[in-house]
Amino acid sequence: MARKTERENHKYEIRRAILGFLDFVTIAIAYFIALLARFDFDLDEVPGIYMTHTLRFIPLAFVISFVVYWCMKLYHSIWRYASVNEVYRIVISYLILIPCLIVGNQIPGVHIPRSCLFIGYILSMAGCFAVRFSYRIFRNLMIRSQTPTPKNKVERVMLVGAGSAARDVLKDFKAVSTYKVCVIVDDNPTTWGRYLEGIRIGGGRNDIPHLAQKYRIDTIVFAIPSAKPKDRSDILNICKETGCRLQTVPSLMQIVSGEVNVSKLRDVSIGDLLGREEIKVNNDEIMRSIQGKVVMVTGGGGSIGSELCRQIAAAGPSQLIIFDIYENNAYAIQQELKRKYGDRLNLVVLIGSVRNTSRVNWVLSTYHPQVIYHAAAHKHVPLMEDSPNEAVKNNVMGTWKLANAAARYGVERFLLISTDKAVNPTSLMGATKRICEMIIQMMAKDHPNTVYMAVRFGNVLGSNGSVIPLFKKQIAAGGPVTVTDKNIIRYFMTIPEAVSLVLQASYYAKGGEIFVLDMGQPVRIDDMARNLIKLSGYKPDVDIKIVYTGLRPGEKLYEELLMDEEGMQKTKNNLIYIGHPIQMNEEQFRKDLEMLDEASKAEDPHIKDLVAKVVPTYHPDDDVTLPGPVEKKAE
Repeated sequence: MARKTERENHKYEIRRAILGFLDFVTIAIAYFIALLARFDFDLDEVPGIYMTHTLRFIPLAFVISFVVYWCMKLYHSIWRYASVNEVYRIVISYLILIPCLIVGNQIPGVHIPRSCLFIGYILSMAGCFAVRFSYRIFRNLMIRSQTPTPKNKVERVMLVGAGSAARDVLKDFKAVSTYKVCVIVDDNPTTWGRYLEGIRIGGGRNDIPHLAQKYRIDTIVFAIPSAKPKDRSDILNICKETGCRLQTVPSLMQIVSGEVNVSKLRDVSIGDLLGREEIKVNNDEIMRSIQGKVVMVTGGGGSIGSELCRQIAAAGPSQLIIFDIYENNAYAIQQELKRKYGDRLNLVVLIGSVRNTSRVNWVLSTYHPQVIYHAAAHKHVPLMEDSPNEAVKNNVMGTWKLANAAARYGVERFLLISTDKAVNPTSLMGATKRICEMIIQMMAKDHPNTVYMAVRFGNVLGSNGSVIPLFKKQIAAGGPVTVTDKNIIRYFMTIPEAVSLVLQASYYAKGGEIFVLDMGQPVRIDDMARNLIKLSGYKPDVDIKIVYTGLRPGEKLYEELLMDEEGMQKTKNNLIYIGHPIQMNEEQFRKDLEMLDEASKAEDPHIKDLVAKVVPTYHPDDDVTLPGPVEKKAE
């Protein structure tokens, strides 16, 4: 690596020396031509003293120019990317050179006529521009003249947006020979027919399908980072119908925060098509509530757990404890956080199960966490239908043991990750999570010194076991894409949104609350599958088949976020609500937990019936149908 760096530095110095030599040549030529012009280009008419003074003046002019050029960084730019900024610096340089050259021309023995000084000044400025921009012009001509081979096919690009972000993307594309921006689209009618960086703005969003066909577009790049979610969704939904590959620049928030630059393109994801505002949280409040605390995350290697760890680590806890049964997941997030924070983060990674009472007690008694985020759970609905006793052991008894240990060892705040499947559950997994919520509400009453709470949300885009990764694998394999039912609908959120809600709830909670997110309108899974196929550049039912397999055991067509008797209470965040606690017989509930513990250990084949006695709203054999038409569907 060191040798490579030395070679690159050597090449850079050689280029700088060549640039300096070319500057000397252009200055010499400029003032020599100026002298000839003074005498009508007749060399014989040039007085010898003028020739002598000019030959002496040229080295002086070069030295003065070289110093000014160096101070203005004209020897430090990457000239294949030269733009307005470089033009500005050359102009400023020559404004500085005016008085310098006039003073230099007063030196005896190097004095040249004022007309020669003026003409030479103008010609040397033109030469400076020519030397520095000729490389970029020549390089662009070479790129355009290249005949692409089948291996190096030119990708024809449409750019959506004509703002500063589009300009930056356009410059990057011009430097790559395998991409050619053919047309730009913008919703501002005053820009139609005009040109940006030499590329025509062909129309607005409604012209995208026509322009894509006219210019034989392969890739559409959405370059409006400040677009509102609905506009972004509407435009991308039009784009996906073209069959082109879709890419987008990062969001404005990512650019402003410095996370990525505007030219960092990524493929459009299904989340870009949801068309609703992201959840906004008061990060300062949350950071202060975590900063300096010992925080423990169970299931810290999972999709939600690992994102929790990332955001908690950024808040500056005194110690972060990751507790997970899966060593590979735990190792992955451990290495990621070590790379990012190094010794600045006091990180402890422990392998273990929340089902193991002695292990849980040892961890809490040894590290004394002040805040626990309980994300460890079995969540796959069909698998839990086939292994119901394991769902009870891990979800119910794991939560029960951890919650009791939290009270015993003085944990300040305990948050349970729950799911919308806990509402009127038809799956065993959903029923176990409902029991977990009941545990939280009971513990909040019995142990007021610990603030117990739960957060309930819908499906998380891209999480382990979710439908999106499955669809992507099926599309990559050429299909078919399997959808359980054409009418099945789900609420969706992104992983950062889910974690933001969890962290917000941990700040709001006073004890016993079940926090619920207003997730807007649900989305049909069938529409999502079709959109994902289109985003991949294929046609549904033509290139990639969609097969309907029927509802799986424990699965229902729709999910609810609140039970009828829970009601709704607002919080400071308009997208976060609280479900009122449901009255229950705590003494009987404790007996039910002991009964479930014994039954699950004994591998009782009737465990689902026992769970149904504990959760009256659990109807595993009901034929649940869609309650009504979906008001909003993904296109």
